[in-house]
Amino acid sequence: MKNYLLAALVALLTTSVFAQAPSPKLNVLFIGVDDLNAWVGHLGANPQTKTPNIDRLAKMGVTFTRAYCAAPVCNPSRAALMSGLRPGTTGVYDNGEPWQPVISKEQTLTTQFLKAGYEVFGAGKIYHANVHRPGEWSDYSVPIEGKQTPHPSAKNDGVGGIKFQPLTDDSHTSDEAIMDYGIKHLSQKHDKPFFLAVGVHKPHMPWNVPKKYYDRFPLESIQLPPTQKDDLRDVPAGGIKMAKPKGDHVEMLASGRWKEAVQGYLAAISYCDDQVGRILDAYDKSPEKKNTMIVFWGDHGWHLGEKEHWRKFALWEEATRAPFIWVVPGVTKPGGMSTRTVDFMSIYPTLCELAAIPTPPHNEGKSIRSLLANPKAAWDTPAITTYGRNNHAVRTEKWRYIRYADGGEELYDHEKDPHEWMNLASKPELSSVKAELAKWLPKINRPEAKRGNNGGDGE
Repeated sequence: MKNYLLAALVALLTTSVFAQAPSPKLNVLFIGVDDLNAWVGHLGANPQTKTPNIDRLAKMGVTFTRAYCAAPVCNPSRAALMSGLRPGTTGVYDNGEPWQPVISKEQTLTTQFLKAGYEVFGAGKIYHANVHRPGEWSDYSVPIEGKQTPHPSAKNDGVGGIKFQPLTDDSHTSDEAIMDYGIKHLSQKHDKPFFLAVGVHKPHMPWNVPKKYYDRFPLESIQLPPTQKDDLRDVPAGGIKMAKPKGDHVEMLASGRWKEAVQGYLAAISYCDDQVGRILDAYDKSPEKKNTMIVFWGDHGWHLGEKEHWRKFALWEEATRAPFIWVVPGVTKPGGMSTRTVDFMSIYPTLCELAAIPTPPHNEGKSIRSLLANPKAAWDTPAITTYGRNNHAVRTEKWRYIRYADGGEELYDHEKDPHEWMNLASKPELSSVKAELAKWLPKINRPEAKRGNNGGDGE
């Protein structure tokens, strides 16, 4: 009888005390990249690119092949991602519209983690232009640029506003110092759970990186992106206004240096990939690795002449699509790939859910935890992108539907037309398709936030 009572007591203590002890909270390694489109190896968008480290990260967890930004511009994209509020809700649509007056400290992602007892560290470009607000971080570092010297082979600094040139191999950018900051924190043992954000600038212009990165892409082997003559002939006025085809593209064609520009972008991506490799090496050696999740995101895409357009600032595929990778201990499995359409508004609620932190009610995103556990799980929510007031794109696995503020429309069937060369919006037989997609258009389209000095370079 005594033995029975003793065993019962041990079982009771085990279930009531030890089994109920809370699991340690997951740490977060939050990696943001600036102006990186889908030109990474595992996405297959460009066979010339060389991104072994980003591809290595993708093999570690789940990558999303159809992931899209909330806005194809640095400031509103990052403000939306970090606040959980879409551009139409805040009125932050462009780079010149500061987010701080319309997004409170209580609403930001980092505040939720601070309130939950995390140490929150940041370095580099998380918000636009390295802007960060006191009280929302435990520590924040804005490294300065290293010494940069143009290589003797550099012709000049690029073509018009498209800036690129090789540097001497002893040149350095601030991205190296940003990763040094992240590596330092990953190598330490932490008493509290941590949220560590590192924001890489490249491949943002100028595509000025050491020449050894240019040498990885010999000019004679460069292939131009797929284009179609007179591609804008069926694009409405709203799309033409965004594309500005008489600007960068005309100048690039006249210069004869289109391949050199593509080479510069590929070189900058390769440089970025090396920096990602450095922090992944530190992650692999970290004493906190088994309890640290990774989310890797690009703030938006980039055009290099597709649809006669350069830069971001548009609602088409190249401007809105970017890499998106998650590694979550106990949730994701290596080598996962999801073809579901998601946007980066999902980051905020997903991180909160994974960290067992309450998602605040103002959040407008949808958690993708179910897709992290099962990349093929059912999913009926399209990705939504906004550029300027009341200009939106809705992206499903098959369709991209764009409606501009003036009522102009574009509709593309991505199963038949992945380059978006044929606008189907005027087809009467597709009116019901447009109507269904239009149901997802944001209903809130506030006036533009008051413009001011938001820092940065206008890009």
